[in-house]
Amino acid sequence: PDPTGDYSQERTLALAERLIDALDLGKVTLGGTSMGGTVAIHYSAAHPERVERLILLSPGSLEGQEQKRRGNVPKFAYALKYIMPRALPEFMLRSGFGDPSRLPESLVDRWYDMWMHEGQREAQLDRLSQYEAGDIQGVIGQVRAPVLLLWGEANTTAHFEQADEFMHLLKNAASLKLISYPGVGHMAVEEAGAEIGKDVRAWLDQPELQQALH
Repeated sequence: PDPTGDYSQERTLALAERLIDALDLGKVTLGGTSMGGTVAIHYSAAHPERVERLILLSPGSLEGQEQKRRGNVPKFAYALKYIMPRALPEFMLRSGFGDPSRLPESLVDRWYDMWMHEGQREAQLDRLSQYEAGDIQGVIGQVRAPVLLLWGEANTTAHFEQADEFMHLLKNAASLKLISYPGVGHMAVEEAGAEIGKDVRAWLDQPELQQALH
């Protein structure tokens, strides 16, 4: 939980900027998934001199705009501060897997334990209610770094069809590669992490990308 209670896009981006500066990372390869994709896009657009490469996994930016149009988190959802059945994180994970049979019980237990930490549930609800993607179409168009776009084809949160719009909006990127994963949902890291890791490593190592950066 953030003691300020501020989970806005501006606050989240400022924290990312301060972290990268504090670690003195210089130029970075930045990756983001879901809401983190929105932060990564905004950072890349604001700091092109710092981002060598950008990796986006099922970014929730365009979906975030649709959620905002439909309204914020309903007040009754805050009952989760007091009542938290294990079935809720299990439902969230199952809906995020393209093949729910691949969901391990150990992951459900881990999510439940994390949600039970003091202040965590209210913080997550506040983040959802305060989330705004901003002028994301315009910001995506400002990205200049090489981009690897990854997407699960069975994603029911940030639908795979949005990949086409992202490809169009990323027209100013130095290079752009899309890799999709049949049968994989929004929780792609948990569901197909090993496969995604290999694809990311191969993209980072490709000679033409290395030459372009140097």
